[in-house]
Amino acid sequence: MRGMSDTPTPAEGAPQFLGKQTALPASPEDAVLDYVPNPRPGALYLVRFAAPEFTSLCPVTGAPDFAHLVIDYAPGDTVVESKSLKLFLGSFRNHNGFHEDVTVGIGQRLNEEMRPRWLRIGGYWYPRGGIPIDVFWQSGPSPEGLWVPDQGVAGYRGRG
Repeated sequence: MRGMSDTPTPAEGAPQFLGKQTALPASPEDAVLDYVPNPRPGALYLVRFAAPEFTSLCPVTGAPDFAHLVIDYAPGDTVVESKSLKLFLGSFRNHNGFHEDVTVGIGQRLNEEMRPRWLRIGGYWYPRGGIPIDVFWQSGPSPEGLWVPDQGVAGYRGRG
């Protein structure tokens, strides 16, 4: 995945994708994330996105890997526009990456571009070789007074 300086950035103003039919980006590097002004600046609150059907490819075999991603963040000046996030996550369908690289890379990109007060991502990967792999990353300690609920994904038992 690219660093912040290599990442395409959205144009100033209205989101690029909202209300428009948009093709899935060919790769995470080609995906553009839109950010809009925080509608409640100064308020301390948590936003959660859950992607229970996330897919990427094993970098060794090319076989699909599946995960349940949970992204929690406390907004700063901006929030990520949900359609652009959905397109970004969908762009991993043809991306080869180890679970650790994919999960941490998504969290770091969002953190670098959006600059939230706090962000964490949980990647609950379905078994590969009989072993589920769960990967967690956060930007630092959560802000004092922020209610941070459990991510709600049970330990592996079919991820039911």
